Order: sequence, then structure tokens, then C-alpha cells
Amino acid sequence: MKKKHVYLILAVIGFVGPYYFLISFLAAHGVDGKAFVQQLFGTKISSMFAVDLLVSSVVFLCYLRQEATRYSIEYRWVYVVALLTVGLSFALPLFLYVRESHLEAKAVAARSSF
Repeated sequence: MKKKHVYLILAVIGFVGPYYFLISFLAAHGVDGKAFVQQLFGTKISSMFAVDLLVSSVVFLCYLRQEATRYSIEYRWVYVVALLTVGLSFALPLFLYVRESHLEAKAVAARSSF
């Protein structure tokens, strides 16, 4: 299996997984921002995961900017929206899938020009 297909599968899992828990939370509490933040930072362990995810998301934004510029990948805003609406578990593998597809296309173009 190609690396880009693994990234695509991970993007689907990264979309479905978080939304399962979000929908479960919304079914139980409705749109309650206070309850969301209380549960997110309710324990030291959950706080650790939340802060880790926030820092990782900032790192991803830096990586996204660098790699999208390096490889002339357009529509970088799509990955920012994916990050903000779903999460890093979706945005990162989605970007890696597109990046890998872009690199494959460049390799094919380079081979055919010889």
C-alpha cells in the first residue's frame, strides 16, 4: 500500500473518531461551552492531553506553512479549517496525503521529461 493511501485512511479515521465523541457530548449536554471546557480541563491527565494537542497544533501550522510553500501546495487554508473544525487527527494526515500526492506527481513529471 502506498504511503499516501495510509495517510488517507488515517484522515478518515481522524475525522470519524473525534466526531463520534463530539456528537456523544452534544447529545448529552447540548452546545454547552462551559461544560466542554470543564470536562476538557477537568483532570490533570485530560489537561495534559489538551495542552499537548494545542502545542502540536501550533507545530502543525508552522510545518504546514513551510511545506506548502516549499512544494507550492495551494489552498493551505483548507488544512487550517480542518484543524479548527475537526482537529489535528484529521488535518495532519489530510495534508500529508495531499503533500505525498503532489510529490508523486512531480516525480512522474520529472521521469517523463527525460
